Amino acid sequence: MRDGAERMEQMDALRALHAARRADDVVITSMGAARDWMVLGAGPLDLPLVPSSMGTAPTIGLGLALAQPARRVIVVNGDGAMLMNLGSLVTITAAAPANLILILADNGVYEVTDAQPTPGSPGARADGTSVDFEAIARACGFRSVFHFRDAERWATDVVRVLDATGPTFVLLDVGSVPGSTGPRSPGPAAARAVELRRQLSAAAKLPGPTHP
Repeated sequence: MRDGAERMEQMDALRALHAARRADDVVITSMGAARDWMVLGAGPLDLPLVPSSMGTAPTIGLGLALAQPARRVIVVNGDGAMLMNLGSLVTITAAAPANLILILADNGVYEVTDAQPTPGSPGARADGTSVDFEAIARACGFRSVFHFRDAERWATDVVRVLDATGPTFVLLDVGSVPGSTGPRSPGPAAARAVELRRQLSAAAKLPGPTHP
């Protein structure tokens, strides 16, 4: 964990998002978030990036948001993966897709590889400081930036956050899950990408947005 404070459980955070997302939203998840999202039930427009090249979720989300401007694209990334692709933040804000929401579930560790501290966490830094992802997102130019430390407030505000004008950055302080395993692939990545494209094409022919 990033510090000694109590943090929300990642599953609780994702459960609130799962309940609030619209049926026509695209949701991209990576690493531990992908594992938990599949437990909750990934929809036909969702892409759990398993297996994945670590750090690519925001970039893939940007491409989909630009290609699908009429629908929201929600990316759930981990702090370790985010540190591997910080440059994607300025790429996102330069393109400025109003429909892109990047959620960072920050637990301060590489959870799926035995919970080693990430380089941005106090456990890996001699001075005990941590990377301020909220400040980075603001400096990069995200139009809407939010930070949540407890599950109740996140669950209360999630709909408002998802409806904010983007690009939107959401920092969630989540706890790590000791002894947790990495996500399992739900099937061949190439075939799932083709199926997502088919689903997006079919959904685009429907009259107006669909809701749960």
